[in-house]
Amino acid sequence: MRRNVLALILQPDMQRQYSALKDGAQMRRYRDILDNISTGIVALDRNLCVVALNAAAEAALETSARRSVGTHAQQLLLHPGEWLDNLQQVVASGNSPLVRRGMPLTLLSGREIHVDLTITPVPDEASTTRLLVELQPVDRLLKISREEGLIHAHETSRTVIRGLAHEIKNPLGGIRGAAQLLSRQLASGELCEYTTIIIREADRLRDLMDRLLGPSQQLSLQPLNIHEILEHVRHLIAAEWSGQVQFMRDYDPSLPEFPADRSQLVQAVLNIMRNALQATDQPGHCHITLRTRAQRQFTIGTVRHRLVCRIDIGDNGPGIPADMLHAIFAPMVTGRADGTGLGLSIAQSIVNRHGGLLECQSEPGQTVFTVYLPMEAPHA
Repeated sequence: MRRNVLALILQPDMQRQYSALKDGAQMRRYRDILDNISTGIVALDRNLCVVALNAAAEAALETSARRSVGTHAQQLLLHPGEWLDNLQQVVASGNSPLVRRGMPLTLLSGREIHVDLTITPVPDEASTTRLLVELQPVDRLLKISREEGLIHAHETSRTVIRGLAHEIKNPLGGIRGAAQLLSRQLASGELCEYTTIIIREADRLRDLMDRLLGPSQQLSLQPLNIHEILEHVRHLIAAEWSGQVQFMRDYDPSLPEFPADRSQLVQAVLNIMRNALQATDQPGHCHITLRTRAQRQFTIGTVRHRLVCRIDIGDNGPGIPADMLHAIFAPMVTGRADGTGLGLSIAQSIVNRHGGLLECQSEPGQTVFTVYLPMEAPHA
């Protein structure tokens, strides 16, 4: 079937056939097949002009069939040198396909992507070589692999820390109980002061262990609007920092409600925003940007989701040092002398329990935390 579809696209009189069949069931079936192939497909004629491209190619090249069909292949990219050389090489060879792995392409927008490129010559009746170009973006595949590794690493560290925290909490209870019994037997108030210190420090360590363990209650799922969560946290931050923080909002009002635990998501978003504010020395000059978008057919870990809510929380702070960026979601990792390093770890844990993912990109003057939350029932 695929051979039939591609043969039709590369016919010399393709445009005439398309005009005759565009309202027919067969042509619609062929177009549906092409548009549902995840690999980008671009068909070029003997002059390297675009004959057709499917939906995956439109998405990869950030263009449209209406704009591209009839234009030269070099007009698809900002810097077409290597791309054009490969196309001309296959035309010159006549019948030898060409494969390039991880080839960089600079789109017209200036963004660079990497693709596995396959160029296949397809001779027609006039013995003229036409080209079938297949584009398989690998940036997202590499990112999925990194995300899966991040999720697994976070789960492993959480398991180890939970075991350690439980082992510490058990003797802490005994120490605190013994200090209470001892204080009752002491006649001197000065000596009771020492037992009070023991009890207070034991309670502090217990609270720290509870925070390390993270939220222990089951998710209380209910349909919620993510913008209500963001606005609630925005008001909390504004009150906590006496209105010194400036917010910029860029919301997608078309986002539907989805099942989530409101209190836990509030905690996660609050931890992320507080992290931004605590990293700056001038809260009055801090700008926080809140942005929401929907992403379709998005993979988190090993699960592909039909629709995902993307939340970007950006700030103009000093940024996160490059040597810390890979470990900022690990417990007890912090760049502040008075920090515990638990805020982002807890936020990641909450997002993971919703079947989502928390990522960060940072450079001086711009740090963006991105939350991905599935809009279907969470895989908690």
